[in-house]
Amino acid sequence: MFVVIFRAKPGQQDQQYTEMVAKMRELAFEKYACLDFVAATEGEQEIAISYWPDEASILAWKNDPSHALAQSMGQNKWYQSYRVEVLELKREYTFESTSKVAG
Repeated sequence: MFVVIFRAKPGQQDQQYTEMVAKMRELAFEKYACLDFVAATEGEQEIAISYWPDEASILAWKNDPSHALAQSMGQNKWYQSYRVEVLELKREYTFESTSKVAG
């Protein structure tokens, strides 16, 4: 499994940005086999982490014409800067509590 980490310093994000994000997320899952995608913004930093079955899926996603348009708009309008890291997941650990919290 592979992981893509997208770290950005947001610029001017508008309704068009919100719509593009939704469209790109849908495209990643439906056409390019994205397994999971989580994103958060804190202060002046946005981070998105996505999980993929293989590197070929990531490259196909990166080169999709709609994604290329989104990248261009991101560079020209929505982000001051960003960095993308692609990593191969070597190990994974999980924990799930079996007890219920009283409340």
